[in-house]
Amino acid sequence: MLKDAHHNALFEAVCTPLAWLGARPLAVLAAAVLLGLHSGCARRETPAEAGIRTQTLLVGNGAEPADLDPQSMSVLMDSQIAYTLFEGLTKLDPKTSEPVPALAENWDVSPDGRVYTFHLRPDGRWSNGDPVTATDFAYSFRRILSPNFASIYSYMLWPIKGAEAYNAGRLTDFSQVGVRVMGPRKLQVTLERPTPYLPALATHTTWLPVHRATIEKFGRMDEKGTKWTLPGNLVGNGAFTLAEWVPNSRIAVVKNPLYRDAAHTRLNRIEFYPIEKPEIEDLNFRSGQLHVTYGLPIARISSYREHSPADMRVDPELSSFYLFFNVTRPPLDNMKLRLALAHALDRDALSRDITKGAYPPARCLTAPGCGGYTCRTGITDDFALARQLLAEAGYPGGRGLPEIEVQCFQSDVATHMMEAIQAMWRKELGVRITIAQLETKTLYANQQSKNYSIAFSGWIADYADPSTFLGTMVTGNGNNYAGWGNREYDRLIGEAADTSDNAARFELFQRAEAVMLGEAPLVPLFFQPQVYAISPAVRGWTTTLVGFHAFERVWLEK
Repeated sequence: MLKDAHHNALFEAVCTPLAWLGARPLAVLAAAVLLGLHSGCARRETPAEAGIRTQTLLVGNGAEPADLDPQSMSVLMDSQIAYTLFEGLTKLDPKTSEPVPALAENWDVSPDGRVYTFHLRPDGRWSNGDPVTATDFAYSFRRILSPNFASIYSYMLWPIKGAEAYNAGRLTDFSQVGVRVMGPRKLQVTLERPTPYLPALATHTTWLPVHRATIEKFGRMDEKGTKWTLPGNLVGNGAFTLAEWVPNSRIAVVKNPLYRDAAHTRLNRIEFYPIEKPEIEDLNFRSGQLHVTYGLPIARISSYREHSPADMRVDPELSSFYLFFNVTRPPLDNMKLRLALAHALDRDALSRDITKGAYPPARCLTAPGCGGYTCRTGITDDFALARQLLAEAGYPGGRGLPEIEVQCFQSDVATHMMEAIQAMWRKELGVRITIAQLETKTLYANQQSKNYSIAFSGWIADYADPSTFLGTMVTGNGNNYAGWGNREYDRLIGEAADTSDNAARFELFQRAEAVMLGEAPLVPLFFQPQVYAISPAVRGWTTTLVGFHAFERVWLEK
């Protein structure tokens, strides 16, 4: 990024609609915003204003997607785009966050709760005109469960009979998995045990169908990272199709005329911008480059509240942020060291001073009120206990403990919070850390490969049930980036899965969460609502508790 610019570049930036940051230096953009009407040139239409006229929604997406393959993604930002390109059996109602029919117009459940029969709509079409059939879903399920595909999210299909065994390679014949094609529009799914939240599970990206001919045109069924997800190649069945993907600049999707409900899709185009730094995203919003941001800088919240409250939204979200400890290597394989660090925090101060009270402090993993469950246990803020545990770990006063690197997001919240934690740990424990700011894609890649010691991370519920949080910490789970495992924890989570009575399930979850927090593979920090800027021109905008938006129902109006 250039640090200075010639006057003619500045004049051009002010007198024409501002281009996306990937094509213009930030210094030019910021100067243009500051000079504005003082430039002496006629005011021209901003991209956001032009978007209203053309029904083009401009959205901040938070980060560059790692992939647009719905069966290999694991990050919210990627999934948000995937849901515009693909449609599954069910989807979440944006008002209630409950599962409702999507490509399946209805489904039947057997009296014992173990067999679901989905009836597909007759008008489901791929973007190339092919009909969407039950066979497409069976193929997609076989693909994500294939051991060679190695999806970290394959466990979302494990409630299906034989799915976990097939995924692990213990079962090699997919016909033994509980997926049956009963006809072109009839799919039967048999479960290992009753799973009352299965329709909610089916809303997840891992359950989205993929187009077999397209997958196999560009590689093997179980091969990741092929060119099938590029513009001109990708065939989807969602309300939009992929038009552009300029890495680190923009992803554009356009209205799909073959979508089953295209008559009610009012947007012609959506452009997603991977802006990782909230302060830059906010600047783009205020200068007419975006209609909706992914987030807001904490420092700007009070200003929005006072001067432009109509431009800010705070929506509830089932999300939790924490520090992962890599327990597979020293020194964080030492449980007492992990506990010392976990207790040596003033979470109320972090919430008050860093997030201005916008993000409540967290002392457990599961977001409160998740499907009616709220954790009773919590990691206490106790510096005296932390010092005692540190001494018992073999590092009294921090002596003998090497400096530890903490990897974190580039956002202002993550950075300022880690700086505050760095000061707390140094003052109260004598523990020294360094902070490494990484792009979101790199940060999560390092966590997946265990290439870290301590890392800032977070989880947004896939569905409204505590199992979406607690299931991630089961031994060997693809999202258990701590590498932690505990047999008693696994037993309790497994028993909860076999229990149909919700009160009994929740009690098992309470016991499991207490076991996990007692060994501190992670340090809970805060729960985060969705705080973002949105133009009053955006209509029909709704948000689910798991962070997704029904773009097919959105339109722009001056």
